[in-house]
Amino acid sequence: MASKLIQVQSKACEASKFVAKHGTSYYRQLLEKNKHYIQEPATVDKCQELSKQLLYTRLASIPGRCDTFRKELDYAKNLWKNRTDLKVEDAGMAALFGLECFAWYCAGEIIGRGFTFTGYYP
Repeated sequence: MASKLIQVQSKACEASKFVAKHGTSYYRQLLEKNKHYIQEPATVDKCQELSKQLLYTRLASIPGRCDTFRKELDYAKNLWKNRTDLKVEDAGMAALFGLECFAWYCAGEIIGRGFTFTGYYP
């Protein structure tokens, strides 16, 4: 375990050196490329206005999202009604999707426990 810790520390040290060396040039390039998105001057009023625009834009998109959800739900209901016509390939894809969701859940649990498989740290 100690050897793994030393390896992780050395990798983190290498990464921080790389970022320290190349980070500012990347940052400048990124800002230069996307300067048309930057609001000048960056005042509190402007930030509050942009925050409100984002909020109300998201709120305005809710009806479209609900319609899409209803369509997908109707499609799933239709598949369930006609499950006798279901192909093996479709069932296999659904099973693989479920397995992938479960794998992501397990990975999240392991990460949340602090990368342990047996339980939480005391």
